[in-house]
Amino acid sequence: MPQSRLLGDFLRARRESLRPLELGLPQRSRRRTPGLRREEVAQLCGISPTWYTWIEQGRTAAISPATLVALSQGLQLTQAERAYLFEIVGRVDPAPPAPAATDGEELAGLVQVIRTPAYVLDRYWNALAWNRAAAQLFRDWLSMPAPNLLRYVFLQPRAKTFLLDWEERARRLVAEFRADMPRLRDDPQRSALVEQLSHSSREFAAGWRSQRVLARDGGRRSFRAGRGVLHFEQHILRVVRRPDLRITVLVPVPGR
Repeated sequence: MPQSRLLGDFLRARRESLRPLELGLPQRSRRRTPGLRREEVAQLCGISPTWYTWIEQGRTAAISPATLVALSQGLQLTQAERAYLFEIVGRVDPAPPAPAATDGEELAGLVQVIRTPAYVLDRYWNALAWNRAAAQLFRDWLSMPAPNLLRYVFLQPRAKTFLLDWEERARRLVAEFRADMPRLRDDPQRSALVEQLSHSSREFAAGWRSQRVLARDGGRRSFRAGRGVLHFEQHILRVVRRPDLRITVLVPVPGR
């Protein structure tokens, strides 16, 4: 289905689902169609009736993000509907709704039933919840008063021996952390963390200046434990209702 058709059908369905009285609009006696008229939607969105009509009829593709924001607010779209609107038009939301703040307690029971090491990180890479297997494997990190993965890797000397390939893992962690930067560019807590790490770790400062960006994904992870080495396959799970959280699960590599 053409993009303009998808957009028009979506806007029309939302328009017809709204009721004038619920939005403070006068109730007229005769309405040939359910819901709002195009002129009423244009009034709510603060755009011209002709412009809205063209958008709904698929007669234009030059729809700015500001217009999409106005449509989202005027049509009272939910967070999911707003994201869908921007996606089908192929625009980036200039002010996406912030993820709900959470302490991760609702995920504690989930990681506890996982037999292999598992833990939950928030948007600042603070550990919010973990299971017993993770506590045993990462005892130096998770026994810290406020366990933060980046502070452990870059500020704790023992991390360089615990992580089998510390230099490569450290560079990758900085690049993965930077990938979240546009979404949290005005976050003072995140900025303070970057400033602290840049001041205290030459490796973090060099990685941050490199502007390298990588997606957070899984793969082989190896750790020194006593005189041996433990090998795992790491999986990163995204929490749909809490996009600021990530669950990391480490599965032992068979035969290793």
